[in-house]
Amino acid sequence: MSSVMYRPPFEADSFLLEVTEGCSHNRCSFCTMYRDVPYRMLETEAVENQLKKAQPYAARIERVFLEHGDPFSLSAGRLLAAADLVHRYLPQVRTIAMYASINNIRTKTDAELRELRAAGINELNIGIESGLDDALRKMNKGYSASEALRQLTRLEEAGILYGANIIFGCAGRALRKEHARATADLLNRTHPYLIFTGTIHADPGCELHEEMQNGTFCENTVGEYLEEELFLSLVDLPETFFFGLHPSNIIRMQGWLMRDRERMLEEIGRQRERLSAYLDRNVKRGAEGAVYL
Repeated sequence: MSSVMYRPPFEADSFLLEVTEGCSHNRCSFCTMYRDVPYRMLETEAVENQLKKAQPYAARIERVFLEHGDPFSLSAGRLLAAADLVHRYLPQVRTIAMYASINNIRTKTDAELRELRAAGINELNIGIESGLDDALRKMNKGYSASEALRQLTRLEEAGILYGANIIFGCAGRALRKEHARATADLLNRTHPYLIFTGTIHADPGCELHEEMQNGTFCENTVGEYLEEELFLSLVDLPETFFFGLHPSNIIRMQGWLMRDRERMLEEIGRQRERLSAYLDRNVKRGAEGAVYL
């Protein structure tokens, strides 16, 4: 099994259970997380061995997060078998979460999605990234905004909650306003329980990094990123939590979208004034895309 695992920050208290290695898509133009890791499914014995080691702590484990890049790529049958093992060894578990993609939602039937929900699989973390088709093509996501809407609607009909990952700046400078509007429109037609945002960044070894280096992809300036964060004013989701604490964000903030939206928009305004000398500058990056001004 791999020693490198990634998880969303809000899964910090979850038990990480490896059921796959790598990513079944592994072609997003901005991602190097699993670029050199061949995709494979772990054998049942390997999954069960992890659960046996966790069993002494079963009373304290109420949530499991399946690893790696997109465990929802497994067939419904294999996911149900993994869920059965989880409940056998960790009977206090109520939620089995994981990364998922639009592409591997559509491989499940409506009946299978309902079965998965009944087995405790819920709160998927989905890299939607954008509601703009031009951006989705640039990012090589392998689906359109209309397909994303279709599959997210199917999840909702099955009772499966999901968080939506959104990447500011992924359409490039020229389309930043269109990206903000189209992404807000897509979110308003769905019902994610959480929106997790970051800004576009790329490490050596992926297509987007090369495009940034040769100038074919023009990244937002500091001020232009702040413009995109104003997409908050366009999102109308009263029961959705906004999680914007990723280190790649220009402004790190969080709150309930409707209750705290005005406060967050005011914070963007204050930070825009504070950073007025930096608005036309390019963003400097550190580990995980962390922003340095």
